[in-house]
Amino acid sequence: MKYFAFFSFLLIFAFSCSEDTHAQAEDNLFKIYLVRHSEKNIGSGHNSNPSLTPCGVRRSEYLKNFLKDVNLDVIYSTDYIRTLSTARPTANSKGLEIEKYNAEELKAFSKLLLNKKNNALVIGHSNTTGVLAGLLVEKKIGAFDSSIYDRIYKVVVYKNKARLQLLHMTMDCKD
Repeated sequence: MKYFAFFSFLLIFAFSCSEDTHAQAEDNLFKIYLVRHSEKNIGSGHNSNPSLTPCGVRRSEYLKNFLKDVNLDVIYSTDYIRTLSTARPTANSKGLEIEKYNAEELKAFSKLLLNKKNNALVIGHSNTTGVLAGLLVEKKIGAFDSSIYDRIYKVVVYKNKARLQLLHMTMDCKD
């Protein structure tokens, strides 16, 4: 009888521990950083897909340093020279490939980001970055002025609840 009680206790204890581990996996914390691409070279002659200005290149390096101590699992970018060039320094420093996403499918992309539960960096545009941040936290956030390059939306998700923080990359950047 003592052995039966002991094994019953072990079985109940093992089952409750596995439930706790499963619950912790579902409640895990992850962060999504959303950034507009760095300054673009509108005088380059490639107005639909311009490269970065020298200032934009410096800002992209600054972003890499800004995120130096941030654990990232994945980096996403739209398929434009300016967004890929903004993402590349951070991706190289973290040893990550850049995954492309379609900025015209933000609702589906926001669901993917929340379902994957990865620490992510997303490089987008002035008319998509705020909108995507809003979708992630279920608030209406629209586009922002195209002269703004220093804004970072940090979305912290814990226990399936998302919270938004607004950060800034303060640096002097004049070409």
